[in-house]
Amino acid sequence: MQHKTFVAKDGRKVVIRSPRWEDLEDLIEYINSLVDEKVEILLTKKVTREEEAEWLAKRLISIDKGDVIHVVAEVDGEVVAGAEVEKRKYLMSHVGMLGIGIKSPFRGIGIGTIIMETLIEESKKAGLKVLVLDVFDTNNIAKELYEKMGFKEVGKVPKGICKNGKYIDLVKMALELW
Repeated sequence: MQHKTFVAKDGRKVVIRSPRWEDLEDLIEYINSLVDEKVEILLTKKVTREEEAEWLAKRLISIDKGDVIHVVAEVDGEVVAGAEVEKRKYLMSHVGMLGIGIKSPFRGIGIGTIIMETLIEESKKAGLKVLVLDVFDTNNIAKELYEKMGFKEVGKVPKGICKNGKYIDLVKMALELW
């Protein structure tokens, strides 16, 4: 994937690009900041350097093989967001599962929109026909972004998430690319 550069709403330059091995320390800090913040993601415990290195090594191989489309957003040399589309297999090989995360101080300045536009473009180029994602029913800001990008709610898993002893519905959303 080619780099994309744009100016965020706060005036900072943002680079959207593929992840690389040199991002390891930033990726550890990024994912652990989301865990610390207790954002609505499935991960609840901080990752170790070893766990993240293993994940990144596998992810880079999956990107090279074309099984995953993955981008990061970099601001001032630091990775502040990550997103991916993981291609499904077999009779669902036309479907991609999308996930995105953005560090707290970098939300609301247009990074999510540009990342989503990039993933949709790249997914089309990769021949995908449908993108799907899961979102906590309580995550209204994310749901607004997804709806703005054309995703529609296609179902719910009642009480699909249990966070701190509280049950939350898991919303399924989809976007047809053709």
